[in-house]
Amino acid sequence: MDDSVGNNAVLILEDGSKFYGKGFGKTSTVVGEVVFNTGMVGYTESLTDPSYGGQLLSFTYPLIGNYGVPDYSNHDEFSLPAHFESSKIQTNGVIINELCESPSHWSSTRTFDDWLKSEEITGICNIDTRSLTLKIRESGVMMGAIIYEQDPITDYDSILSNVKSYETYEFFKNVSTKTPKTYGTHQDKVVILDFGVKNGIIRNVLKRNYSAVVVPYNYDFNQIMTYDPKGIIISNGPGDPQSCNEYLDTINKICNSSIPTLGICLGHQLISLSLGASTYKLQYGHRGHNKSCKDLISGRSFVTSQNHGYAVDLNSLSNTELEPWFVNLDDSSLEGVKHNNDSCIAVQFHPEAHPGPYDTSYVFDIFFDMFNGDKF
Repeated sequence: MDDSVGNNAVLILEDGSKFYGKGFGKTSTVVGEVVFNTGMVGYTESLTDPSYGGQLLSFTYPLIGNYGVPDYSNHDEFSLPAHFESSKIQTNGVIINELCESPSHWSSTRTFDDWLKSEEITGICNIDTRSLTLKIRESGVMMGAIIYEQDPITDYDSILSNVKSYETYEFFKNVSTKTPKTYGTHQDKVVILDFGVKNGIIRNVLKRNYSAVVVPYNYDFNQIMTYDPKGIIISNGPGDPQSCNEYLDTINKICNSSIPTLGICLGHQLISLSLGASTYKLQYGHRGHNKSCKDLISGRSFVTSQNHGYAVDLNSLSNTELEPWFVNLDDSSLEGVKHNNDSCIAVQFHPEAHPGPYDTSYVFDIFFDMFNGDKF
């Protein structure tokens, strides 16, 4: 790489664009879909969010690692990791501008670089992430690779030619629980159908004095009903919602039952698909903690936390039993739906935040109020 003198890594996009920088974390070549997050803080929560599975995550905020990384053993009152949304980093790689090597925060136990090394995750810094962001905004998300110059690779431009598109992978199978897991000791239960659930969602069940039973994505309706759930949550997760078509029949049965049901992020898309709506891929997705949405019922607007690359087609609701609930104020895309049976709701954003604002936590209140027969 004669034009990368002084640098030891390069980010190559599938259109041939190259961004030279300095490698950190694990020194190995990785590939993934290149996406960007506009949040200023919350990198530990974002990187451990299972919805980022299979992606190379670029942070638009120019300094990452400035408050270090806390220990996984730092738990909250529900015995969940306080600063992480799963048990490990879920992205394939990390792209940043400036790496902070001298963090300052009372909870920090290691640097950002040390964290990536310990989890064998590849990173690249000294990248003009704003230029990269503009590239993705204009051309759309695309596959990319982080390559170290010491790797025995000579044909850098063809490395992506044998990589399948992001849509062909079933990433949710890698992040879902393999066996049922119960959190909490309360008699009344909420079942979470797990396509990559965040700890923040589990936390919102526990804080309302219900146990959370997290079950694998392929559990059928009868298996779910053995837990006698007070409510069911269809979780967030990575990848194209249409890669989950095999499980839509179960979700359709859930939505048409009388059991209160909440879909979040991917769960919003799966509920909509199961009831006859359609989805499409956004040009560059919504990933950050500053995404404005409007509640069409109350007329109020909120700042939300989001992480998704697909959306439900608003026009496709016309032949379904779903009504629009939220819309995005930036691009008018659909951000939430409600079933006309008043027992099924879904949102595209993350009401549990982590990271981000808690302005829409009332979505959980509406869901749990349904347990008492309240209609929405």
